[in-house]
Amino acid sequence: MKLETERLVLKPIDESYVDDILKIRSNKITNQFVKRIPPKTNYDALDFILTIKKRVENKETFYWGISLKDQTNLIGTICLYRFSEDRKEAEVGYELLPDYHRKGIMSEALKAVLNFGFNELYLDEILAFTNKFNENSKSLLLKYQFILEEGRKDEGFPENIIFSLKKNE
Repeated sequence: MKLETERLVLKPIDESYVDDILKIRSNKITNQFVKRIPPKTNYDALDFILTIKKRVENKETFYWGISLKDQTNLIGTICLYRFSEDRKEAEVGYELLPDYHRKGIMSEALKAVLNFGFNELYLDEILAFTNKFNENSKSLLLKYQFILEEGRKDEGFPENIIFSLKKNE
Protein backbone atom coordinates (compact mmCIF):
# COMPACT_ATOMS: atom_id res chain seq x y z
CA MET A 1 0.00 0.00 0.00
CA LYS A 2 1.41 3.35 -1.07
CA LEU A 3 0.88 6.68 0.70
CA GLU A 4 1.75 10.04 -0.86
CA THR A 5 2.34 13.47 0.61
CA GLU A 6 3.31 16.76 -0.98
CA ARG A 7 7.00 15.78 -1.30
CA LEU A 8 7.11 12.08 -0.45
CA VAL A 9 6.11 8.62 -1.54
CA LEU A 10 5.76 6.02 1.20
CA LYS A 11 5.93 2.68 -0.56
CA PRO A 12 6.23 -1.03 0.09
CA ILE A 13 9.76 -2.36 0.41
CA ASP A 14 10.88 -5.23 -1.79
CA GLU A 15 14.12 -6.91 -2.81
CA SER A 16 15.02 -4.09 -5.20
CA TYR A 17 15.78 -1.86 -2.18
CA VAL A 18 18.53 -4.03 -0.66
CA ASP A 19 21.23 -1.36 -1.08
CA ASP A 20 19.01 1.37 0.39
CA ILE A 21 17.96 -0.74 3.38
CA LEU A 22 21.60 -1.66 4.04
CA LYS A 23 22.56 2.03 3.94
CA ILE A 24 19.69 3.13 6.22
CA ARG A 25 19.86 0.34 8.81
CA SER A 26 23.67 0.32 9.07
CA ASN A 27 24.05 4.10 9.44
CA LYS A 28 26.07 4.87 12.58
CA ILE A 29 24.24 8.13 13.36
CA THR A 30 20.82 6.51 13.02
CA ASN A 31 21.89 3.53 15.10
CA GLN A 32 23.26 5.57 18.01
CA PHE A 33 19.71 5.65 19.40
CA VAL A 34 18.54 2.19 18.28
CA LYS A 35 19.54 -1.04 19.97
CA ARG A 36 19.94 -3.51 17.10
CA ILE A 37 22.58 -5.42 15.27
CA PRO A 38 23.09 -3.44 12.06
CA PRO A 39 23.21 -5.35 8.78
CA LYS A 40 26.73 -5.81 7.47
CA THR A 41 26.02 -7.22 4.02
CA ASN A 42 23.41 -7.15 1.28
CA TYR A 43 22.40 -10.62 2.44
CA ASP A 44 21.59 -9.23 5.92
CA ALA A 45 19.51 -6.44 4.35
CA LEU A 46 17.72 -8.93 2.07
CA ASP A 47 16.92 -11.14 5.05
CA PHE A 48 15.38 -8.13 6.82
CA ILE A 49 13.34 -7.22 3.71
CA LEU A 50 11.99 -10.77 3.37
CA THR A 51 11.04 -10.80 7.06
CA ILE A 52 9.22 -7.47 6.69
CA LYS A 53 7.43 -8.62 3.54
CA LYS A 54 6.13 -11.70 5.37
CA ARG A 55 4.95 -9.57 8.33
CA VAL A 56 3.17 -7.19 5.95
CA GLU A 57 1.49 -10.10 4.14
CA ASN A 58 0.36 -11.50 7.51
CA LYS A 59 -0.98 -8.04 8.51
CA GLU A 60 1.39 -7.97 11.50
CA THR A 61 2.89 -4.69 10.33
CA PHE A 62 2.50 -1.85 7.87
CA TYR A 63 5.95 -0.87 6.64
CA TRP A 64 6.91 1.80 4.13
CA GLY A 65 10.10 2.99 2.53
CA ILE A 66 10.30 6.77 2.33
CA SER A 67 11.47 8.42 -0.89
CA LEU A 68 11.28 11.89 -2.31
CA LYS A 69 8.77 12.08 -5.17
CA ASP A 70 11.46 12.86 -7.74
CA GLN A 71 13.71 9.96 -6.65
CA THR A 72 13.39 6.19 -6.53
CA ASN A 73 15.88 5.48 -3.72
CA LEU A 74 14.78 5.18 -0.11
CA ILE A 75 15.96 7.74 2.43
CA GLY A 76 14.19 6.25 5.43
CA THR A 77 11.46 3.95 6.67
CA ILE A 78 8.34 4.26 8.79
CA CYS A 79 6.04 1.58 10.13
CA LEU A 80 3.09 0.68 12.32
CA TYR A 81 3.70 -2.56 14.21
CA ARG A 82 3.27 -4.32 17.57
CA PHE A 83 -0.51 -4.15 17.29
CA SER A 84 -2.51 -4.91 20.40
CA GLU A 85 -4.61 -8.07 20.33
CA ASP A 86 -7.76 -6.06 19.63
CA ARG A 87 -5.91 -4.07 16.91
CA LYS A 88 -6.85 -0.74 18.55
CA GLU A 89 -3.28 0.18 19.48
CA ALA A 90 -0.02 0.08 17.52
CA GLU A 91 3.50 1.39 17.78
CA VAL A 92 5.04 3.71 15.21
CA GLY A 93 8.71 3.37 14.31
CA TYR A 94 10.81 5.44 11.94
CA GLU A 95 14.33 6.15 10.77
CA LEU A 96 15.83 8.62 8.33
CA LEU A 97 19.28 9.04 6.83
CA PRO A 98 21.07 11.95 8.57
CA ASP A 99 21.44 13.96 5.34
CA TYR A 100 17.66 14.40 5.41
CA HIS A 101 17.26 15.35 9.08
CA ARG A 102 15.75 18.73 10.02
CA LYS A 103 14.02 19.18 6.65
CA GLY A 104 10.47 18.27 7.71
CA ILE A 105 10.60 14.94 5.87
CA MET A 106 9.86 12.69 8.84
CA SER A 107 7.20 15.13 10.01
CA GLU A 108 5.47 14.80 6.63
CA ALA A 109 5.78 11.00 6.68
CA LEU A 110 4.55 10.72 10.27
CA LYS A 111 1.51 12.89 9.54
CA ALA A 112 0.52 10.55 6.68
CA VAL A 113 1.02 7.43 8.81
CA LEU A 114 -0.93 8.85 11.76
CA ASN A 115 -3.77 9.71 9.40
CA PHE A 116 -3.65 6.17 7.96
CA GLY A 117 -3.54 4.59 11.42
CA PHE A 118 -6.44 6.55 12.87
CA ASN A 119 -8.66 6.87 9.78
CA GLU A 120 -7.98 3.67 7.81
CA LEU A 121 -7.04 1.18 10.53
CA TYR A 122 -9.33 2.81 13.14
CA LEU A 123 -6.67 2.74 15.83
CA ASP A 124 -7.53 4.36 19.16
CA GLU A 125 -3.92 4.93 20.22
CA ILE A 126 -0.47 5.04 18.65
CA LEU A 127 2.63 4.60 20.81
CA ALA A 128 6.20 5.68 20.10
CA PHE A 129 9.26 4.40 21.96
CA THR A 130 12.32 6.61 21.58
CA ASN A 131 15.68 7.05 23.23
CA LYS A 132 15.59 9.74 25.91
CA PHE A 133 18.60 11.43 24.28
CA ASN A 134 17.09 11.52 20.76
CA GLU A 135 16.07 15.18 20.70
CA ASN A 136 14.93 15.11 17.04
CA SER A 137 12.55 12.22 17.70
CA LYS A 138 11.20 13.74 20.92
CA SER A 139 10.49 17.10 19.26
CA LEU A 140 8.79 15.36 16.31
CA LEU A 141 6.48 13.47 18.65
CA LEU A 142 5.68 16.56 20.68
CA LYS A 143 4.88 18.47 17.47
CA TYR A 144 2.09 15.95 16.85
CA GLN A 145 0.83 16.18 20.45
CA PHE A 146 2.17 12.83 21.60
CA ILE A 147 2.16 12.73 25.42
CA LEU A 148 5.12 11.44 27.43
CA GLU A 149 3.98 8.44 29.49
CA GLU A 150 5.99 9.23 32.63
CA GLY A 151 5.43 5.97 34.49
CA ARG A 152 5.75 3.52 31.60
CA LYS A 153 8.95 1.58 31.02
CA ASP A 154 10.26 -0.17 27.93
CA GLU A 155 11.35 -3.51 29.40
CA GLY A 156 14.97 -4.27 28.51
CA PHE A 157 15.56 -0.76 27.11
CA PRO A 158 16.11 1.57 30.09
CA GLU A 159 17.22 4.45 27.82
CA ASN A 160 13.83 4.53 26.07
CA ILE A 161 10.89 6.71 26.93
CA ILE A 162 7.34 6.08 25.76
CA PHE A 163 4.97 8.54 24.14
CA SER A 164 1.32 7.99 23.21
CA LEU A 165 -1.22 9.71 21.03
CA LYS A 166 -4.90 8.93 21.36
CA LYS A 167 -7.33 9.47 18.50
CA ASN A 168 -8.90 12.93 18.58
CA GLU A 169 -6.22 14.41 20.83
